[in-house]
Amino acid sequence: MDEEHVARAALCRLGEPGDSALGAALRVHGPHEVLRVLQADGPLPTEFRRRDPDGYRVRLGGPSAADDLATLTRIGGRFVIPGDRHWPTQLDDLGDARPVGLWERGPVRLRHAVLRSVAVVGSRACTDYGTYVTHELTGGLADGKWTVVSGGAYGIDGAAHRGSLACGGPTVAVLACGVDVAYPRGHERLLARIAETGTLVSELPPGCSPSRVRFVERNRVIAALSRGTVVVEAAVRSGALITARRARRLGRVVMGVPGPVTAPQSAGVHQLLREEETALVTCAAEVIENVGVIGDDLAPRAEGPLQVWDNLAPEPTRVLEAVPPHRPAPESAIARDAGVGRTAVRMHLRTLSERGLVAAQALPGSDSAEAAPGEEAVWIRTVPR
Repeated sequence: MDEEHVARAALCRLGEPGDSALGAALRVHGPHEVLRVLQADGPLPTEFRRRDPDGYRVRLGGPSAADDLATLTRIGGRFVIPGDRHWPTQLDDLGDARPVGLWERGPVRLRHAVLRSVAVVGSRACTDYGTYVTHELTGGLADGKWTVVSGGAYGIDGAAHRGSLACGGPTVAVLACGVDVAYPRGHERLLARIAETGTLVSELPPGCSPSRVRFVERNRVIAALSRGTVVVEAAVRSGALITARRARRLGRVVMGVPGPVTAPQSAGVHQLLREEETALVTCAAEVIENVGVIGDDLAPRAEGPLQVWDNLAPEPTRVLEAVPPHRPAPESAIARDAGVGRTAVRMHLRTLSERGLVAAQALPGSDSAEAAPGEEAVWIRTVPR
């Protein structure tokens, strides 16, 4: 690691994720100077404005950057910073709130993993419906070679990671703690599997614990990494809505999966769908259509099964409608009900008969369905309408 990596690793310990004042100071003065000033007993640069220096300096004396980097190396991780060739440049859209650096763990480089990625987020207290939809959606994304990004939490997040893994797809878990910390504890095996096949990533050094504020700031990274964010289930005050609105402010695509109107877990999604620039999606193909290449990734149009009468012209259709399905009717009655002349009705009935839609019936006392001269044929419909 060069000096800039070491300085930024140290600053990850002193600041909190999303600290735009620290980001502005880094942009103007660089990590070496900012770290020197914070380690000295003096005023902070003007970019910090009214920040209390003790808020940073109180953390001096904790684990060193060398210790953190050594821990990361021991677990097979990497530390990447802005300007590295492996830095995901879409995070630069966060401006001064972009991460100071990223702590990665897993065989798949983050920048490569998120080139074609979709964030899938939602309620921790999800329903069976939400779990099912998430598995179907993320499995379809994995089949389409799209990376699923989520937060590793209970509920929709966990279902999103599992759905992708089940189909052999890469998945990225953005954590609000160190990449060596299994949180939540119930997802220890899931996070270990992601570390073996995908990518764990955090702004926080190894050993750091999660907090409510860190969860909120984690959401902006999820939003920025992906081309679009899908909210499957979310209550009105769900953190998933924070991710969606951060994505919208970053110019990313925002999508929502509708749920039952009586379910509180979907109330936030429905609220999101009522807002402008939120796309309603129901499957992976529709998600890909929204985030993929315009004109190349169109979802198939949902249509009902093709019926035998779908391609009939209007007049034959009226004739078919006029033929009863349960009792035979004479041609004169069919012509009257259809509003079509007798000659035309006779022609259309023969055509419909050739297509198996109607059948001529034998007259009482006759062995043949053919009408004798001067007699009128009777017909019955052979297909339901």
